[in-house]
Amino acid sequence: MPDDSPRPPFRTRPGTDGPVLRPGDTCWRIERAGRLAVLVDGAAFFAAARAAMEAAQRSILLVGWDIEPRMRLDPDRPENLGQFLARLVRERPELRVRALKWDMPFPITLEHPHEPLEDLDHSTGRRLNARLDGELPVGAAQHQKILAIDDALAFCGGIDLAGDRWDTPEHRDDEPRRRWPTGEPYAPRHDVMMMVDGAAAGALADLARERWRRATGETLVPCPPPDPDPWPAQVAPDLTGATVGVSRTVPEAAGHPAIRESEALIFAAIAAAERTIYLENQYFASAAIADALARRLAEPDGPEVVLVLPMESPSWFDRMAMDTTRSVALRCLREADRHGRLRAMTPVTPAGTGIVVHSKIVAVDGRLLRVGSSNLNNRSMGYDTECDLTVEAAPGDHAVAEAIVGTRDRLLAEHLAVEPAILSATVKETGSLIAAMDRLGKETGRRLVPLPATDPSLTEQAFAALRIADPGTPDEAWAVWKRIPLPAPARPVLNAAAAALMTAGIALGVWGAVRTLDAAGMQEGPEE
Repeated sequence: MPDDSPRPPFRTRPGTDGPVLRPGDTCWRIERAGRLAVLVDGAAFFAAARAAMEAAQRSILLVGWDIEPRMRLDPDRPENLGQFLARLVRERPELRVRALKWDMPFPITLEHPHEPLEDLDHSTGRRLNARLDGELPVGAAQHQKILAIDDALAFCGGIDLAGDRWDTPEHRDDEPRRRWPTGEPYAPRHDVMMMVDGAAAGALADLARERWRRATGETLVPCPPPDPDPWPAQVAPDLTGATVGVSRTVPEAAGHPAIRESEALIFAAIAAAERTIYLENQYFASAAIADALARRLAEPDGPEVVLVLPMESPSWFDRMAMDTTRSVALRCLREADRHGRLRAMTPVTPAGTGIVVHSKIVAVDGRLLRVGSSNLNNRSMGYDTECDLTVEAAPGDHAVAEAIVGTRDRLLAEHLAVEPAILSATVKETGSLIAAMDRLGKETGRRLVPLPATDPSLTEQAFAALRIADPGTPDEAWAVWKRIPLPAPARPVLNAAAAALMTAGIALGVWGAVRTLDAAGMQEGPEE
């Protein structure tokens, strides 16, 4: 296995000539960032976000899957997010704050209620506006996570300002600060955000303004350049003078065509890999992505593939809808791995507790790093809204290549509980990321353990084939039978039968759910 240390220019495989980032295909725009930093885990992001918002002069734009005013950016301070934003507005007469959260359906709202955000909006006057985004097709989620400050600094990635996102890279078993606003503890959690300034930040602000316009009907104008610079003084950039691609997913809706740039990006990145594909993700449920990776694993001289995934999803619904499909996708990869270049791993604490992997990372060689909101499932390819940032090293750009490999090693070293320099040195010594992982792996302490190699049941295979709760388009969402590949003559009969069965099933399901909720007192609901 060749050494995967950065050494552009890159060899290109047939059919993959040229850059991976292509405006109008794999990305929306490519913009310059004077500074770029990768923030690993909630504590780092929340500290940087707090400092940046403290410096805001005119505009704070916050777009998320969830926004919880009762959460605290710093668990050691009593001021919660709602109080913090209200204070900023009181202190700065020219500052406007706009917060946009997905209009979640029941039962998700049992755990992520809308009322705290609505109360914040009603209690803070006209310069702090909090709204719910219900503009998307039924069942589609607003999944982008964007924070833009004065059009000069912006964050994008996997972390919402939600009640269960704070954690440190140590992911301690006994961390007393890892608690919901209600005081209940939550599991250790790993996640990643990217922070950019300059024109790249302006592009994210433009995207947040468009999301706000579509959700509320209000058109916002860009901000003039701020003074002072809102970049947090405590954060050292990982790169300076970088070019950043912004990729989107937006489902088709009335008057708006579908945008599937993030889908095109992941397949282009997989195809371009020479030595190593490193993926962290909350879900691994897309059969198409599994097939693309399997084809690369089957190549005699293809890349290593390292997957870091959670042990299991935290809610019963996601375990049914996503984890069953994941078992089928992982079997596809294991069957293709004839050359021993696959590792599918999950991080655990010293006590063996699974660490929730919520990050959405794609790192390919020293060539490309993507940090964003897109999961490796069908929803993120075309049904939900997503936003991803990508840095790509041009041929001969050693600084960017080294930063990409360095970030990958920092992430993997956290899971292995070793210093990044030790991992990097071991990769160079062995010439293989997988060999380095195997050498540095531990039996105790915080560590990576293999995901169980289970044989999917017939039920799991049916869930995978039908993509239950994981459609790729709005058209598929309420027509499960359309996902079954059948010859044309058989389709009308199947459509009619499936529609009748689904109607009956929905009626029975609603009746059963009502009886169950009545009996249980509606005590809990699914998580993201």
